[in-house]
Amino acid sequence: MNVSDKIVEILESEDVRDVFGIPGEQIMPLYKALSASSINHVLTRHEQAAAHAADGYCRSSGKIGVCIATASPGALNFTMALATAYKDNVPILVLTGDNELKHRGSDFFQTLPQREILSHIVQDSYNPLNGTEALYCLRAAIFALKNNPKGPIHINLAKDVLLSEDFQDFDLCYLCEDDLSNISKAQELIDGAERPLFILGAGAITQKDNIEEIVNRCKIPVTTTFHAKGIISELDDLNLGMVGIRSTSRAKYAFENSDCIIALGIKGSERTLPEIPENLIHVNINRDVLVGDYPIHGKVEDFLANIRFRKTGWIDEILKVANDLKIEGIDCDLKPQAAISRILERFPEDIIVSDAGSHTTWTTLLKKSTAPRQLLFSGGLAPMGYGLPAAIGAGVATSQKVIVINGDGDFQMNLQELATLKENDLDVIVFILNNSQFGIIRQWEETFYDMDPYQVNLKNPDFVKLASSYGIDAVRVDNLDDLDLVLGKNLSGPLIVEVIVESENIPLPK
Repeated sequence: MNVSDKIVEILESEDVRDVFGIPGEQIMPLYKALSASSINHVLTRHEQAAAHAADGYCRSSGKIGVCIATASPGALNFTMALATAYKDNVPILVLTGDNELKHRGSDFFQTLPQREILSHIVQDSYNPLNGTEALYCLRAAIFALKNNPKGPIHINLAKDVLLSEDFQDFDLCYLCEDDLSNISKAQELIDGAERPLFILGAGAITQKDNIEEIVNRCKIPVTTTFHAKGIISELDDLNLGMVGIRSTSRAKYAFENSDCIIALGIKGSERTLPEIPENLIHVNINRDVLVGDYPIHGKVEDFLANIRFRKTGWIDEILKVANDLKIEGIDCDLKPQAAISRILERFPEDIIVSDAGSHTTWTTLLKKSTAPRQLLFSGGLAPMGYGLPAAIGAGVATSQKVIVINGDGDFQMNLQELATLKENDLDVIVFILNNSQFGIIRQWEETFYDMDPYQVNLKNPDFVKLASSYGIDAVRVDNLDDLDLVLGKNLSGPLIVEVIVESENIPLPK
């Protein structure tokens, strides 16, 4: 048995069932071990897509995503997707191959300082020098990803390390470095509060049942970040909607009038907290993102286990604030918001994956999540091309129907993954909103730079023929009646639906 065999054995013992990647010379020993394992390897057509797929796999299921690439050309193709996962604290395991140790620091073929390059966009990056170090790093990484998930962890594996038969393996035992010293101060603030408010982030998803019980018993209103939509059903009056730059009227009122804001698992970015209130209790496992006068460095689970809540009565006051979402053009032919509204109505309980651009704004505004992990998209970095590969990852992870809503520009960033979609026969339906334009950039040019549209118009291919060339069914519609006819059918993927829409400005945050 060599190190590669042992790595795969450990992955199997940690219940890793799927990985995404592309083989290459320096990572070949690991692929030989994978070929004899029970792990399902999903062959993508680009390494960026492999990492985006691992990201979507994790976001949709809560399980660790794993992506694999060979040395520099492969490893560096991960950068966009790793930066995406890093900005959103998505825990994925990143394994890259490298040339033999003796070539490090040299100008040898395909040799670059991979760990140093990727270290800026991952939580941790390791460069083990022997088999024992490699296995130590793997076990430490898996423990951290499961127990302290702050973002991707990268292990760079030299070819001779992967082939080594000289190693020792041992179980690791760690304690998280929590700091719950402010619990008593937080309890005092909560005890004296008449108007408490929860802000829920992605870090609170695992505590959905616990939070739901507290919220219903104590009638404490809830707001959420983008990635926490659905922890409390958005059809429930106690869920006031999103807070921050896309705040609903009720969430804004509650935020401004609360005397105790309890932020669980949020990043505390300017998109959620444009100002840091004095009465903010902020709980997060990542010490680096904590803000405010009551920082709690630890798990949401541990915080809730040590805090008492009492019943409050100010939800009735909040519900007097009008919260109707008024979006113009919702019934107009060729408007993207009209098409997206109908798509969301047709698939209310399925996983929705958005990409980057104007359609993401319409989707997040219109989607009513009744459970967490129903809406996936990149928030912190927002690269184009996330949607299709992330949907592939979600489909592999959950075996559920996955709906992609993206634009014509987004789709073409990773359209080669239609081959991966077809090969794995996933129930993924891709809606391409085609306005032949980078719409949001055109809006920025006109609105903020007083300029005519420049370098934003796209001469697109025939998307129906393109899908057909991959053996995927496709249809094109250019009005709401035809879209309704398509949506009225029993749809299953792989399927491409091109929806012709006109260019439309998104509503800007107030």
